[in-house]
Amino acid sequence: MGEKLGKMYRRPKKQAYTRKEYMQGVPGNKIVSFDMGNKEEKNDFKVEVSLVSEEECQITHNSLESARIACNSYLNNELGNKNYFLKLRVYPHHVLRENKMATGAGADRVQDGMRLAFGNPIGTAARVNRGQKLFTANVDEENYKNAKKALNRAVQKLPTPGRIVVDKGRDLIS
Repeated sequence: MGEKLGKMYRRPKKQAYTRKEYMQGVPGNKIVSFDMGNKEEKNDFKVEVSLVSEEECQITHNSLESARIACNSYLNNELGNKNYFLKLRVYPHHVLRENKMATGAGADRVQDGMRLAFGNPIGTAARVNRGQKLFTANVDEENYKNAKKALNRAVQKLPTPGRIVVDKGRDLIS
């Protein structure tokens, strides 16, 4: 059985399900790194640009990793490893559950339908509020357009529309 559509888990419903110590079989987090680029000189960059969520939603760890790879690889190819710092600012705490249903001939004799339909853990997601920062890129003023383009590539991988906000160095860019 393939993966379910991302839109099935986009809207936050009910209370968050986060206590992994009481659960068994929670899949591992696919996010490899939360800090990328030049970690030693992250405070020395003049411009800070952030990707901000425009809607309340849940973002799966697969989507976050995909957006991180797209953004980081663009910045790394265009600027080099020492000319930027990128930070992923959300963590997927919420555990997603699914009650798997069998299909096909004879499936009604194999399963119980909605009886005890709590569901098994299938992944994790970050619950994001409107206006929350998802990614932050620190660059110099001449690399501002590249950072903006990289964050644009990242927002295309996410289930929420986003906008790019300049947090620091607004007077340095033209």
